[in-house]
Parts: sequence; structure tokens; C-alpha cells
Amino acid sequence: MGGRTIAEAKQTISFTEFKSWVAYRAKRGSFNIGLMVELSIAQLAVMYANAHSKNGGFKLHDFAPHYDEPVVTLDQAMKEWL
Repeated sequence: MGGRTIAEAKQTISFTEFKSWVAYRAKRGSFNIGLMVELSIAQLAVMYANAHSKNGGFKLHDFAPHYDEPVVTLDQAMKEWL
């Protein structure tokens, strides 16, 4: 977070800032640029495939196999943080 290692972040980040990062990640998803690009392209592919398919039904995971919908709660994040 913020260019720090996990150990450095644990020592220097405040709990308020930590909660802000948890909220940001819950809203925006992964910080990994590769996964963000994959997700963006997959969203376009899903729209295109469903628009040009008679039966449709394609889902995001069909085009983004590395994507897991982020389910980040404060309790879960606290368990991982501590």
C-alpha cells in the first residue's frame, strides 16, 4: 500500500487509513494492473458475445479466468491484516 512493503505498512499506517484502503478496494477491486486490464477487456468481451449470441448467457468468468469478485469486509480484512 502506498509503495510500502506489508511489514512497513503495518508499522506506519493508521487504522483510519487502513479502513479507507479496504473501502477503496471493495469499490474498485484489485490493485494489480494486469488484473484490471483483464477485467476491462473481459467486460467488453461479455457485452459483445451476449449481443451477438442467440442464447447469450456469457458471464465475466468466461472471459476472465483469473477474476474472482472481490468480497472484502472489514472483519475479513482485519483477520488478514493481523
